Amino acid sequence: MKKHCENNNARTESQQSICAWAEETFGPVTDPKALWDRAMLEMHELGDTIDQRDLSEIGKEAADVMILLYRLMDQFGLELGAQCDAKMAINRSRNWQSKGDGTGSHI
Repeated sequence: MKKHCENNNARTESQQSICAWAEETFGPVTDPKALWDRAMLEMHELGDTIDQRDLSEIGKEAADVMILLYRLMDQFGLELGAQCDAKMAINRSRNWQSKGDGTGSHI
């Protein structure tokens, strides 16, 4: 599998534009937990496409999860990109132990 962790900021959508579209399309969120439930369903669908190595669907399913996470964060007045930046600052300051499978745990 190829590595593709390149810096590509050429995006046309933002959390704000995605949330505005979702609100217009689906209506207001009545319970943020419903977004979490749906994100979990989309995660399972993503897992299925990964198991099948279905390259035509993996990105679409990952995007579905991200769209739901954007909307969930918006419900709490949070911006997902800023939260990732803050969490990466914490992660970079920690010591990590690799599990040998591309994942690890902080120690």
